[in-house]
Amino acid sequence: MIVKVIGAGLAGCEAAWQLARRGIAVELIDMKPKKLSPAHVTNDFAELVCSNSLRSDDLANAVGLLKEEMRRLGSLIIRCADETRVPAGGALAVDRNRFAALVTKSIMSDSGINVTEREVVDIPTGRIIIATGPLTADGLAGKLASLLPDKKMLSFYDSAAPILTFESVDMEQAYFASRYSKGTADYINCPLNADEYKMFRAQLTGARQADVHGFEDGLVFEGCIPIEVMARRGEDTMRFGPLKPVGLPDPKTGKEPYAVVQLRKDNAEGTLYNIVGFQTHLKFPEQRRVFSMIPALQNAQFVRYGVMHRNTYLDSPKLLDRYNRLKTDTDISFAGQITGVEGYVESAASGLLTGIEVAHELKEQPYADFPQETAIGALALYISQGAVSNFQPMNINFGLIRPPGVRVRGKRNKNLAISRRSLEIIDRIVKLDSVSTTGGFTQ
Repeated sequence: MIVKVIGAGLAGCEAAWQLARRGIAVELIDMKPKKLSPAHVTNDFAELVCSNSLRSDDLANAVGLLKEEMRRLGSLIIRCADETRVPAGGALAVDRNRFAALVTKSIMSDSGINVTEREVVDIPTGRIIIATGPLTADGLAGKLASLLPDKKMLSFYDSAAPILTFESVDMEQAYFASRYSKGTADYINCPLNADEYKMFRAQLTGARQADVHGFEDGLVFEGCIPIEVMARRGEDTMRFGPLKPVGLPDPKTGKEPYAVVQLRKDNAEGTLYNIVGFQTHLKFPEQRRVFSMIPALQNAQFVRYGVMHRNTYLDSPKLLDRYNRLKTDTDISFAGQITGVEGYVESAASGLLTGIEVAHELKEQPYADFPQETAIGALALYISQGAVSNFQPMNINFGLIRPPGVRVRGKRNKNLAISRRSLEIIDRIVKLDSVSTTGGFTQ
């Protein structure tokens, strides 16, 4: 049987890779290059449209645990990220163009995966995985809605931060540093004094927004809240969020500034940086005007402005089982952000789980049944358990993972204990899993 995977984003590519590694033939269908979504700009698969960071690599952080689980399970996405990483302190950040190119090359050169370039407007027959992400095209979204028992698809909105050139940053008014001097000094820090911050916030709160049909502040996932929405929430909201100055003393004064705007490297060469936490849906001229009020960015050259885009996801607790299959039609599985997981790593992890479990199903092998003691299992169980009310997209966190059975003193020690237990379980699952040599990693 050939499994049709619709969508070549992070989740779709990961699902296709996991299937091929287990000897299952895959047709990966994507509308690129014939058609691009409003947020995509290249023809490569697995394009990162918001940040270039896959967040912390620390095993005391839940997303760090999730990435390590995926590494041990042979994740294509994490391996490509590791191969194309750029300095980002304790985080795994990537050169987004090299990353997408490497994922694309790996998929295209795999003999077990046949890539078809077309837009899917009808639900195909046979065994399928739908991984079309938050930007599912209207035609397919309408067909999906007709399949659902409650006819309900939920939508909210995501936003992306701007990218600027390093050479346009005034380094006389900025400095490299990592918070509390942890790790290497990979972030550019742009300080603001109290007056500068207050003037910046005043202009930000009144700046003109781009028209986004149906947009409401309350429909924005908190992890991607636009900076202008954050500014309107209170005088100090940004200073306790992305502009937090704590642990970042200015070397010129030896003191912490009133507020700090951070820039993170966006490519390996260090010629491009994104403004951390500055997701926005302001009009482009307004972005240039307001963000240039930051002293170190007064002459900033923007290579990409921030954008706002639709994010569509299922009411998964009512619709999906723990293997991401549609309860009313188990020939249809889902993967990625359309299931209600939030974040690059979580999306890829969803594709990894779906690919593995579909392969086990077709080979009539026992399911992996990732338990709640693992990050990948806890995330899958969260989005599929019927007890969840008012379902909202979720990042991985230790609150989703079953706590250790013994008392452990200290939050970090407790998290590390959870991680050690999880990785022992993952290692046992890997030993039991039958993986063919199909789908070798391509440099």
